[in-house]
Amino acid sequence: MLVAERQRKIVDLVNERLSIRVSELSKIFSVTEETIRRDLEKLEKENLLVRSHGGAVSIEKEQKETSYLEREITNAAEKKAIAEEAVRLIEQGDQIILDASTTAWYVAKELPDMPLTVLTNSIKAAIELSPKEQIKVISTGGLLSTNSLSYIGPLAERSLSMYHVNKAFLSCKGIHLDKGLSDSNESHALLKRKMMEIADETILMVDSSKFGTRAFSQIASLSAIDSIITDSKIDEQTKKQFSEKMIKIRIVD
Repeated sequence: MLVAERQRKIVDLVNERLSIRVSELSKIFSVTEETIRRDLEKLEKENLLVRSHGGAVSIEKEQKETSYLEREITNAAEKKAIAEEAVRLIEQGDQIILDASTTAWYVAKELPDMPLTVLTNSIKAAIELSPKEQIKVISTGGLLSTNSLSYIGPLAERSLSMYHVNKAFLSCKGIHLDKGLSDSNESHALLKRKMMEIADETILMVDSSKFGTRAFSQIASLSAIDSIITDSKIDEQTKKQFSEKMIKIRIVD
């Protein structure tokens, strides 16, 4: 089979199944996994698919926003542990941002009732914080995203311009050593970029499956974040590479 024919069939398979692993493609085409990785790299540059951790996903799936219920059950234990570590970094009197990620919702759940200002575009986080009398909650407003139960769009972005916070706690779909942070949805990516711009410090909360992956919409370069909280499944090489970029990584069990 010619290289061009194999790559065309790879795109067809990815679009048909929405996602597929490198190991599976290797068996289907009887070539090495390294060959498949080179194919995927070329096809991604041509905007025919998006590489993911251990495989590839279709452009269509990558642009479609994952529902809140689906995100809530994905890597839930890791997200809870990461959120608990994030709460330890929050002090009385802080002014913080929480995005609409599941991990940020767990942060809202774990936050003690103490003097604090929380700015968020997440409806679920705002509801979670509402019984805590000492916490002042500010919602961005904006266009309602029913999948993520959050506010997005130009109005949400403009409302963020009115504020300044000391800490932003965000998550993302992909974190890549060279390409930085990315998300599956352009509106969320733009909003997260704005959140980072108005914060003195940005703490990224991502489980280890997000490392080495790129999603559809670029958020920012790695230089825009100050530290990362992730789980213990992150490999040593990745930890070393990010440390060399002067980014502090906090590991939770």
